[in-house]
This record gives sequence, C-alpha cells and structure tokens, in this order.
Amino acid sequence: MRTISIGPGLVLDVLIEGPADGSLVLLLHGFAESMHCWREQVRALAAAGYRAVAPNQRGYSSGARPDASVFSNYEFDKLVADAMAIADLSGGKGRRFHLVGHDWGGSLAWAIADRTPERLASLTILSRPHPIAFNRALEMPDGEQKQRSAHHKWFLEPDAVARLLADDVRWLRDRHQKNGVPREATERHIAVLGHEAAMSAALAWYRARGTHHKPVGTTTVPTLYIWGDADDTVGRAAAEGTAAFVAAPYRFAALPGGGHFVADQFPDAVNALLLAHLANYPA
Repeated sequence: MRTISIGPGLVLDVLIEGPADGSLVLLLHGFAESMHCWREQVRALAAAGYRAVAPNQRGYSSGARPDASVFSNYEFDKLVADAMAIADLSGGKGRRFHLVGHDWGGSLAWAIADRTPERLASLTILSRPHPIAFNRALEMPDGEQKQRSAHHKWFLEPDAVARLLADDVRWLRDRHQKNGVPREATERHIAVLGHEAAMSAALAWYRARGTHHKPVGTTTVPTLYIWGDADDTVGRAAAEGTAAFVAAPYRFAALPGGGHFVADQFPDAVNALLLAHLANYPA
C-alpha cells in the first residue's frame, strides 16, 4: 500500500501496480467497502501492462478525513474533484484514462464521464445504474427499487454509525455474507471502516448528497455495465434501463448469482470483462 497527496489534509491510501508508463486505470470503490475490493483487478490490470490505481477515497483514508460533522466536506463535487486530482497525478494532467467505479464510486464515474468525456478512454460501472435510470426505477409504482434503497434513509439517522458498528460491525458482515463476499475480503474492509471515525466519514457521503450538483446526462463514453442479478440494492428495471442513457458503444453484463459486490465475489469474471473492454478502447 502507498499514499498519494492531492492537497492539504488529503493524503490518500492507494493500491498501485503496473508500469509507470502504462495507461492509467483509476478504480473507485463504494460503500460498504474500500480500495481492497479492487485487489484482484489491480493485479490483473498490472499484469496486462496497465497502471492500476485504487484509492481509499475521502474519509476512508485516515490522512484524508476532514470533519465528518461538516457535511460540505463530503459534497459530491469535492469527491469528483478528488478523483480527477488522482488521475492527473497518476496518469498525467489532461491525459486520457480508463475509469472504473462501483456503487458510490460508480456515481462519481457517471458524473465524470458526463462532465469530462474527453478525458476518458472507457467507462466501467459495477452495480450502480445510470442516475436517470435509477431515479426512474425509484419512481415506479411497484415500489421495488424504493424498497431496495430503503437503507439510504436510515443512514441519515443520528444513530446510524452506532447501528452499523454494533455487535462487531454485524450489519456489514451480514450484508457481505448475503452478497457472496468472501470472509477474508470482509475483514480487509472492516479494517478500514470498522471504527467510528471512518464510518462517520463514509456516511457523510450520504448526508452531503443533497448538496447541489449538475444532473448527469446521457453518457457518450464507451461503457461496460456489470450487474449481479442477485444484487439486493439494484433491481432489474434500473439495471436494464441504463442502456437508454448511453449514446456510445455499450455492453451490459449480467452475472448470474452475482450480488452487490461482484468484484469481491466473482473477481475472475469481472477481470475478464474489464480487460476485454479496455482492450477495445485504448487510451
């Protein structure tokens, strides 16, 4: 593990592998995981000649954890800016790179693809649907996606951090087990998230979400969208609806039996899909 400084008080822990002159692949994790969800992808990408960089993002890294009680420290645009700063430092300012995002990292990736498509050679998203498709699914009268996303509301409650950490982080352990995450992977994530400071910062992402930022439009970057058909937080309507909002080469890969955390659950399948996608759209 190494560190990268993107500004005062923002020193991020990162996994970095691959040749320094290789095409950059930036991998952004989501909740409730950490940079370690990309361990197998980083290794596979490095072996294929890419420069793979996977950070513990703002709040997850102890050296990049501004006051979580000040929600503006975790507003969406600052998270996007962090990702772009990492890309500039790791791959060269202004140079094109490949972007991969899961869950919250996927939300950032959709926004980056919308705002700066000229910077991206390719986009790969795990689980998180295109924001418009997701919002449409939330509004469907059957209420399925709204029920799948119900945890987002209680994450905003004052006792949410205590509830998540209770009984040796039981909520996260049970969630990972339900979604097929190996126990050793769960332990790596808990080593990052399993204490009050980190969990408070991670939930600050949700609590700052209402901060105004530009809506995300149709994506014009070649996109691979990977979704597990047993994902407990993203239903089929949102997943399949994503295709309508990609005006570029697009592949939808549904992994049978895949849960929400497919990079940890099915690393070989994710690696094969990711490497094929990147090879089709060199930076």
